[in-house]
Amino acid sequence: MSTPSVVENIRREVEQTADEMSLKAVTLGDFLQMKLPERELLLAPWLPSSGLAMIYAPRGIGKTWIALSVAMACASGGELMGWSAETPRRVLYLDGEMPGRALQERFACVAHSSDRDASPEAVSILTPDLQPRGMPDLSTVEGQAAVEPFTNDAELIVVDNIATLCRTGKENEGESWLMVQEWALRMRAQGKTVLFIHHAGKGGQQRGTSRREDVLDTVIALKHCKGDDEAQGAKFELHFEKNRGFYGDDARPREITLVSAPDGRITWNWQTLTDSTYQRVVALLHEGLTAAEAARELDINKSTAHRHQKRAEREGLFTPRKQAKGGQSA
Repeated sequence: MSTPSVVENIRREVEQTADEMSLKAVTLGDFLQMKLPERELLLAPWLPSSGLAMIYAPRGIGKTWIALSVAMACASGGELMGWSAETPRRVLYLDGEMPGRALQERFACVAHSSDRDASPEAVSILTPDLQPRGMPDLSTVEGQAAVEPFTNDAELIVVDNIATLCRTGKENEGESWLMVQEWALRMRAQGKTVLFIHHAGKGGQQRGTSRREDVLDTVIALKHCKGDDEAQGAKFELHFEKNRGFYGDDARPREITLVSAPDGRITWNWQTLTDSTYQRVVALLHEGLTAAEAARELDINKSTAHRHQKRAEREGLFTPRKQAKGGQSA
């Protein structure tokens, strides 16, 4: 190639880069007339297209199982715990810490349990054991450039998890999140959805800066069930801490149980947290506890326990023992 041709190519690339980096402003009139694409839902009601979301939980509670199940539901156009994905989507799963064999086994289990089959090409996976030089750091320009060839075709990008894939800077400083936030916003501008998976600290809140929530559409917290053994990871509460664009019954907290069958399939059983608490209060009342004692056992308000007792009495599920003279139960 001649020198003038090389110079001309460089000039065009520089102009293209400058055009991409230039800011664009529009008048209100033009903006209101623009035909912008409607935001669809990858997984209704809480995971929108061109959206940003986060699920966080303590270690061992099941957040990776949830993340894998969300990925497969979106890839297959299936359902998950009453949430629906009407259209199959292309998914990129960025795993930051699991051994390759363990991730393979979990994906196989989730795929085997799905109500619909996903295309073999629907999910692409980047995982540490397959990378000779380790996983990229999304909090650096180099790391973001490294994943770009894989994000180009993806409609949903799952980042599992922030601690292992966004390593630069201190976790509790807001400034260290800005590079990742800019990348996520760039993905959103390209029509992609990013789902971050994150660890909770010892107090149950997400680790590090709360600044992460500023640009997120949805924040989901997974918590140990009140009154249960905290070592039990197959049963937990799901709380929507931020729910942009949905509300009411769709945003109610849930109690979720992961059930494994002998054939290797898994099933997600769920009910509203209100119904679960009601059932547990009734069970404790039948064990002889008072409503106040049940409230202490389950770490709920006494008024809530008394309200559940009254409901159980109305529905014929519990009859208080008659008090004999002297205050003793008959």
